[in-house]
Amino acid sequence: MVYIYKKTIGEKNYYYLRASQRKGAKVIVKDIAYLGGTIEEVKKALENLPKYSNEIRKAYKTINNFLESNRYLEKIKLSKLKKDRFIDYEKLLELEACKLHFSTDFKKNNELTKKEILKNFIIEFAHNTTSIEGNTINLNEARSLLQDGLTPKNKTLREIYDLQNTERVFLKLINSREDINHEFIQNIHSELMKNIDARSGYRTSDVRVIKANFKATPAPYVKTDMELLLKWFNDNKNKLHPLVIASVLHHKFEKIHPFMDGNGRTGRMLLNFILMKSNYPPLIILNKERKEYLDALRKADKLNLNEIDEAYKELINFNSDQMIKNYWNIFL
Repeated sequence: MVYIYKKTIGEKNYYYLRASQRKGAKVIVKDIAYLGGTIEEVKKALENLPKYSNEIRKAYKTINNFLESNRYLEKIKLSKLKKDRFIDYEKLLELEACKLHFSTDFKKNNELTKKEILKNFIIEFAHNTTSIEGNTINLNEARSLLQDGLTPKNKTLREIYDLQNTERVFLKLINSREDINHEFIQNIHSELMKNIDARSGYRTSDVRVIKANFKATPAPYVKTDMELLLKWFNDNKNKLHPLVIASVLHHKFEKIHPFMDGNGRTGRMLLNFILMKSNYPPLIILNKERKEYLDALRKADKLNLNEIDEAYKELINFNSDQMIKNYWNIFL
């Protein structure tokens, strides 16, 4: 993989064109070229790089994405954005750059272009969110299934329905302006579990969350705790940054664990619904970063349903990274 690496020493930036390659358990990293200390120097250096270089050809998309993202980043910096208690300031600037592009340039695309871009996003999202829960269909197989209708060999119907359900639900939610309430959440869950698990509605039996540091809400109190969560959400949705409110609700939802199965997939769908309803782009939590994701969720397990404090910073900044790292590769 070839990408632009930014190093900051004091107040000065240094940009490098860097290549990384996995060899066994090791990742070999080397710098191809020093690009300069400003965006203007980077642009000039890129123009003078040898066009015949195979590594440079591979880097063209990365370079274009980098330059475009920085164009939006510079616009956001001019707005003198206020700091947020839970999001690192540099990440906050980049989040708002993603939002600016998503809510302007992306949405100005013709319908066919938007449809193609969203299709690519949904395939990546469906593959990753189901893989986190153990689905073994790989990305190429998911693309063949959802894009070309080709059923992967030696996979269960459950795994196939898992991906198809995720795509169908996401498409329904893209332009939805519905309120988040009990019925809305249960409908999302029911649609995600169609042909997979017939148990619908909030659970009426206790459940043990494997490898969790918390005990899920006892069955008789699930509806009560979900009521408390919805109250917290409605009390805070206009006070907190959309990524903060979406991340915190996701964690609190997972801690309640209101369904017998499908809680993670439902929670990540709700997270993206909140973002899109606030005109932010949706994000993909990558399966390859599953451990970091679960560790970040666990950091906030000690908090009650009506609490929010610094324990959420790791999860919020993790989710920020997931949006920033993937947005320009898909939506540009």
